[in-house]
Amino acid sequence: MSDQPSILLSDPDISLAELEAVENVLKSPRLSAGPTVETFEAAFAEYLGRRHAVAVGSATLGLLATLRAYGIGPGDEVIAPPFGFRETVHAITLAGAKPVFADIDYWSCTLAPEKAAAAITDKTRAIVACNVNGHPAMWAPLRELADRHGLLLLEDSSEAIGSRYQGRLVGSFGDCAIFDLSQPGPLTAGEGGMVVTDDSALASKLRSCRGRRSDERHSIIAGGFPPYRAEMGEMNAALGLTQLQRLDDILDRRQDVADYYDRHMLSFEGIKPAYMAPEVDEIHWTVYLIHLGTRFSKSSRDAIVQDLSTERIEAAAFCYPLHTQSHYGTLGYRKGDFFVTEKLADRAIALPFHGHLTEDQIGFIVKTAKDASVNVGAGAAIY
Repeated sequence: MSDQPSILLSDPDISLAELEAVENVLKSPRLSAGPTVETFEAAFAEYLGRRHAVAVGSATLGLLATLRAYGIGPGDEVIAPPFGFRETVHAITLAGAKPVFADIDYWSCTLAPEKAAAAITDKTRAIVACNVNGHPAMWAPLRELADRHGLLLLEDSSEAIGSRYQGRLVGSFGDCAIFDLSQPGPLTAGEGGMVVTDDSALASKLRSCRGRRSDERHSIIAGGFPPYRAEMGEMNAALGLTQLQRLDDILDRRQDVADYYDRHMLSFEGIKPAYMAPEVDEIHWTVYLIHLGTRFSKSSRDAIVQDLSTERIEAAAFCYPLHTQSHYGTLGYRKGDFFVTEKLADRAIALPFHGHLTEDQIGFIVKTAKDASVNVGAGAAIY
């Protein structure tokens, strides 16, 4: 239809290998969680160099199961940032714990360690830090902070796979790490998530939280608490496993697209330039973000997104800060509580980003966004 976008925000990299893998599952006698899920888990753990990987229905369910496995619930506090495209941290309230938000670093958009330190109380049990849009969090100071206070450090990698910090892949820094496997990430299983850890006891608890095997249904030990039924199906696992096997090629193709964007963005005045912290070795973006300058408002950001839509380019506001959502207002949070998060969220636009984009399309996207920024009357703006 003519009103549908012709340039999509996300378009998965699916080859004949994925189609064949899913077809093989459909021809098999097992569609629910089975051997393909176990193979995917083993391959994912090996890719990250971690001992265990547990496949789940979503990243939110992954963090929820993790919190439950650690015994975190009512009366406990968990520090987390309010900024990000994925809302994995909803799991904190689903677990019955209290999310305590701490602001982010302006340049990396990741949890600021000094802000997290200021939020610690005698009820704090864990810190959840996110690799926002692929940029690794400040893991060295966060690890030191967590160890100094005896806290768990949980890594939300729902927006990142393949990025590297101080020579190591994201997903290898937290006591456990949670990955999202849905769009618009480079590795998609359709829907699903993965929790990775080196703790064998925790991995066993995670599997018990996820679901009950048929041979465990009469177990007194396994029946100590009801599971979430958060399993991943065989078709999702087949798709994810094949994507993992092709991940290097997928990331290389997306990096070419990012390079095209970077070149065209050089003529776009008044935006915050793309940033990579000195301790970061490699970044693989989930979406291509532009941060408009401070002369732009939230409404002018929305007008630019609408102008892009008029030209059939699918774009979106990157973040709606968690602390401004109505549920968190009941916990006492209000607009104005986190200056950096709100400043960036009001002016962040996610542009189409996937391996099928051509350089001509990217040039058109950037020109349309630039023209729209002039149309809203802000002109060139400092960041």
